Amino acid sequence: MKDMFYFLRQIHSYAGKMLYINLLMMTFIGLFESIGLLLLIPMLSMTGLVSLDAGKTPISPLFAFLKDFPASVGLPLILGTYVFLVIGQNLLQRHITIQNATIQNGFLKHLRVETYRTLLHANWNFFIKKRKSDLINLMLTEVTRTSGATNAFLQFIASLVFTFIQIILAFCLSPAITAFVLVSGLMIVLLNRKFLKKSLELGSRNVELGKSFLSGMTDQINGIKDIKSNTLEESRMNWFHSITEKLYIEQVDYIKLKTTSQVHYKIASSILMAAFIFMVIELFNAQAAQLMLIILIFSRLWPKVAGIQSSLEQIASTIPSFKAVKALQHECRKAKEYEGTMEAIEPIPVLQGIECRYVNFRYTAKEAVPTLKDISIFLPANQMTAVVGRSGAGKSTLIDLLMGLNKPESGQVLVDGIPLSAENVLSLRKSVSYVAQDPFLFNTSIRENLQLVVPEAGEEQMWEALVFASAADFVRNLPQGLDTIIGDRGIKLSGGERQRIVLARAILRKPSILVLDEATSALDTENEARIQEAIERLKGKMTIIVIAHRLSTIRNADQVIVLEKGEVVQQGAFSQLSQEKNKVFSKLLSSQAAVIKQG
Repeated sequence: MKDMFYFLRQIHSYAGKMLYINLLMMTFIGLFESIGLLLLIPMLSMTGLVSLDAGKTPISPLFAFLKDFPASVGLPLILGTYVFLVIGQNLLQRHITIQNATIQNGFLKHLRVETYRTLLHANWNFFIKKRKSDLINLMLTEVTRTSGATNAFLQFIASLVFTFIQIILAFCLSPAITAFVLVSGLMIVLLNRKFLKKSLELGSRNVELGKSFLSGMTDQINGIKDIKSNTLEESRMNWFHSITEKLYIEQVDYIKLKTTSQVHYKIASSILMAAFIFMVIELFNAQAAQLMLIILIFSRLWPKVAGIQSSLEQIASTIPSFKAVKALQHECRKAKEYEGTMEAIEPIPVLQGIECRYVNFRYTAKEAVPTLKDISIFLPANQMTAVVGRSGAGKSTLIDLLMGLNKPESGQVLVDGIPLSAENVLSLRKSVSYVAQDPFLFNTSIRENLQLVVPEAGEEQMWEALVFASAADFVRNLPQGLDTIIGDRGIKLSGGERQRIVLARAILRKPSILVLDEATSALDTENEARIQEAIERLKGKMTIIVIAHRLSTIRNADQVIVLEKGEVVQQGAFSQLSQEKNKVFSKLLSSQAAVIKQG
C-alpha cells in the first residue's frame, strides 16, 4: 500500500486541482446513478404493472409529494426526471473521460520531459557508468508503461467514489444488511492481497527482462556487420528465442494471475450474494421494495469492486517501472552538472591558453592507480597541440578534462588563468567544437546536420564551412546537394566524406577551440591529406587540440605531448621529440614506420 500512496503523490504533484475537480464530478455521477435507482420504486409502483410497497423504506418520504399527482402526471414527471439525470450523468461522464485522458497523457508527457531533462543535465561521469540501452529502455518502455498505471489509477478512483456513494445509499436503506455485506467484502479483499504482491513481483521481473532484451537488441543491431561477416546468425537467433520465450512466459503469467484473482473474486462474490439474499429474507425480514433496491444496488456495486481489485493489480504490476524511472531521475539530479539554462551563456574567447596544473584523475575511488597522474601542461591559444601515446595512455581522458566533461580529483584546469568550475564550464563548451573518431550524424539532410550547431546558419555560411573542410566539391556533386539525405549515421557517405561534413559542422560554429579526437585514424591516405589541408588552414585562427593515432599527421603541430600510463613523459616540437632516441615518441615513430614499410 506504501507504493500505492507513493504513486498517488506523484499523480497529485502533477494534476493538482484537476484531480479534485474530477473527483467532485465523479461524486455527482455517483449521486445521479443513485437517484436514478431510487426512482425505480415509485416508477414501478405507479405503472401498476408491479405492486411494491415502498412505504416502509427509509426513502419513502422523498416521494410523498407524488401522492398529490394523478398517475397520468406523476409517471411522466418521474420519467422526465430520470431522463434528465441520465443525460446529465452522461455529459459529466464524457467530460470526466476527456479530463482523465488529459491527466493520463499530460502526466506521461511530464514524466518523459522531466526524465529527459534530468538525463541531459547529468555529468559525463554518469554516462560512463551507465549502459546506453538501459537509459533508452527507461525512456521508451518503462516511462510508457507508467501511462497504463495512470489510467488504472484514475479508474480506481472512479470505482472508489461510485462504491462509496452506493454504500452510503445502502446504509440508508438497511444499516444491518450493509454492515454484513461490507464485512464479507472486506474479508474477500484481504484474501486477495497475495495477488497484489505477485503483481509487484511480476512487474519487477518485467523491468529486468525489458532491460536485457533492449540491451541485447541494441548490441546486435550495432554489430550486425560482424554478425553477418562471421556467420553468427544461428547463435544470435538462439539468444533471441531464449529472451522472447522469457517475455512470453512473463506475459502469460500476468494474464494467469489477473484471471485467477478475478475468478476467486467472482466465486466468493456469488457465494456472498447467495448468503446475503438468504439472510436478508430469513433473518432481516426485508420488505419486497427494500429487498429489490438493495439487491439492485449490490448487483451494480460488485462489478465496480471487482474493477477496483483489477486496477490495483495493474497499478502494482507497473509500479516497479515507475520507481525505476524516478530512481533514474534521482541519480541524474545527484549527478547534475550545472544550474540554470544555456541561453544567456556566452562562449569564452581563449586568448592566452589552457593549462593543467598538477592534475590527477581516476574514474572511481576504487582504482588503485589514477588514470592521470600529476599532469602539468600548457596549451597556447591559437596554436596546434597534439596529444599522443599508446592505447590506454590516457589521451581521451585528458581531452575530457580539458573540455570540462570530467573534474580532476586534485589539481586544476585553467582557461586564461581562471580555474574551470561549474560557473564557467558551459562557457568553455560553447567555445569548443569536438570532432570524434566515429562521426555523429543524423539520418537527415546535410543542411540539417550542419544547422544542428548553428540553427540560423545561411547557405553562404554553410558553403564557406564546407569549402574550409574540403567537402564542398563532393557535396555539390550529390543529387540534391545540401538537401541530400545521408542515411543512418551518414552511411550513404564514405568515411572520409562523413569526417569532412563533421569538420565543416565544427568550423561553422566558429569555435575558439577545435578538438580532433583521432579524427583521421580510420581514413585512407587521400582523405587524411584533405583533412590535414583543412586543419592547416585553421592554424592561427583557433586553438587546435589533436589526439593523433598516425604520427605523420602531426608533423606541423606547434607542440606534441606524449603520455605513457597516465603521465606526461615527453613534451616539445615534433622534430625535437623524434630525435630523442630510446624514448616513447621515437619508439612509436619507429613502430609505425615499420608497419608502413611492411605494407
